[in-house]
Amino acid sequence: MRAKTLQRWSWVHTWSSLICTVFMLLLCLTGLPLIFHHEIGHLLGTEVEAPAMPSDTPRMSLDKALEVARAQFPDRVPQYASQPEDSEDIWFVTMTPTPAPTDDYRSVAVDARTGALLAEPRADRGFMWVMFKLHVDLFAGLPGKLFLGLMGLLLLVAIVSGVALYGPFMRKLEFGSVRRERRASVKWLDLHNLLGIVTLVWLFVVGATGMINTWADLLIKFWQHDQLSALLAPYAGQPTVPLAERASVQQGLDAALKKAPGMKLSFVAFPGTAYSSPHHHTYFLRGNTPLTSRLLQPVLVDAKTAQVTAAPALPWYLTALLVSQPLHFGDYGGRPMQIVWAVLDLASILVLGSGLYLWLRKRRAASRPGRRASVVTADGVGA
Repeated sequence: MRAKTLQRWSWVHTWSSLICTVFMLLLCLTGLPLIFHHEIGHLLGTEVEAPAMPSDTPRMSLDKALEVARAQFPDRVPQYASQPEDSEDIWFVTMTPTPAPTDDYRSVAVDARTGALLAEPRADRGFMWVMFKLHVDLFAGLPGKLFLGLMGLLLLVAIVSGVALYGPFMRKLEFGSVRRERRASVKWLDLHNLLGIVTLVWLFVVGATGMINTWADLLIKFWQHDQLSALLAPYAGQPTVPLAERASVQQGLDAALKKAPGMKLSFVAFPGTAYSSPHHHTYFLRGNTPLTSRLLQPVLVDAKTAQVTAAPALPWYLTALLVSQPLHFGDYGGRPMQIVWAVLDLASILVLGSGLYLWLRKRRAASRPGRRASVVTADGVGA
């Protein structure tokens, strides 16, 4: 690689890294507890668990669970209903003032067998909520998500440029060398490069999937405009179906499951919500394997008649979004995957922190009178 080309790659790597480093450090620090959010929830007592009962205990209809939820918040409407992936004993119902997307929501947990009110969990407060909001949108909504997506793109640029620089840098050094006999800046540089290569693939995957996740709101809106608009043409001009005119939600669920045999319910989106239309209950069904459980099949059921009107396949960009979400947090491979993700997250914090330390040390050295900045050349020799 020519010296001029090397200098350009170095400039790209330095500035793409510097711009995104503080935010990437924030995402790594907040992402670490999110990897273990279920375990932390159990420790904090915020996880809802259904009481033990015989496995053959009959389950009540979804309509009964919705009645329990509406009785707790009669001035609100149901927005979503779902069950945990690992249990069919609980219904979680999200209640909001209107069907439109909002941060003003209340959650109700109902025992799916007895109809008993288990809890009214608040996901909009506490330590894990603060970590989640900082990680997802910096408390800034869609602009915050898109900003973090831009930082994710800069991270990918920093990774690619770092790989371009690694070959020339390691030309006269053995792979993984850490020159402990040299001064602190050289040792930190070697450690930075070593950990950077070790975490290369993981950091690229997590950065890319995180960037895709920041586009979720826009991708869903595009899907509604691109595909759902044609399916909803017969309903043009009609208002959102009011609660009093809606058919049985359980009857609609039965029709959706009959349309897609072998699948299970992931969640229900009620009329007028971001994931549905003003005229349908949309049932998002999932498969039974580790991979298909992440790939959802939407089934649109007329809210007045409980008849299936469409079951469109999700477009490739929403499939990519669904696959990227569990891959980002490492929550599809059980405890071993969580531990691997946590270790790599900690290593990435060291990579980002050491890069920032090296830049600040270089700046301090350059600012001292009568001294020039220490420059590490491509062959790894400090000048």
